[in-house]
Amino acid sequence: MSPRKCYPTLTDMKQAILANLSPAYPWKDRLFVYPELDSTNTRLKSMASQGAPQGTVLIADRQTGGRGRLGRTFLSPAGVGVYLSILLRPDCRPMELMHLTCAAAAAMCRALESAAGIRPGIKWTNDLVWGKRKLAGILTEMGLNAAGNVDWAIVGIGVNCCQAEADFDPEIRDKACSLAMAAGHEIDRARVAAAMLEALREMDASLLTGKEEMLRFYRARCVTLGKEVSIVKGGEVHHGKALDVDEEGALVVRFSDGHTESVSSGEVSVRGMYGYL
Repeated sequence: MSPRKCYPTLTDMKQAILANLSPAYPWKDRLFVYPELDSTNTRLKSMASQGAPQGTVLIADRQTGGRGRLGRTFLSPAGVGVYLSILLRPDCRPMELMHLTCAAAAAMCRALESAAGIRPGIKWTNDLVWGKRKLAGILTEMGLNAAGNVDWAIVGIGVNCCQAEADFDPEIRDKACSLAMAAGHEIDRARVAAAMLEALREMDASLLTGKEEMLRFYRARCVTLGKEVSIVKGGEVHHGKALDVDEEGALVVRFSDGHTESVSSGEVSVRGMYGYL
């Protein structure tokens, strides 16, 4: 297998993405592709505060400071992944958007299945997996206006597309995976990026009205449910079993002392299932 599908210039990459988008995609004029950024989320947050419009998308061929949840890093080498952030401006209170990360994960499952022909799972709350290996990570961020409503929301996604196993550093080689490894064939990054954009547009259209259906899909793909987990919070570790994902996207856990609690992704780290956590 020759896994990579590369483009000689970033202009060609952008044109290839545009060519894969449907005629109805509304934000083609807001797509920016860069050879390198520190972090697409960081750059887009700055643009959001300066009034960038709904649907602005940044894609970097390489990130030097890719970020994940809880301050973790996301390795973003050139030529092998899609590192993408999109700006949304939903008109709502912040509590109405607690399910955003779950919505993004569900949308990315659909996108990767469409573009690569695989069926990824979701490790609560923000990782896509193939077996017990991480394929992609999601980072959502939000800014409020003076009235306390949502001013902007940013969804950042990093997807491993074209790596062979030997391309990953030895310390994560048994924990990471790419679409090419999972699918067993060459991956077209432009097609993947276009499928991601289409899925994010559809997600945005139903973000506040299609929550129930989205959560049904999320639960069906969530590989954490039914598993024993360790909840790390405030330096303490508590053991339990993951039972459900509630209406706000929190993980419902029955702990070893018998009590049941919903835990927030912003407060805890879940361990015990995948070695990369």
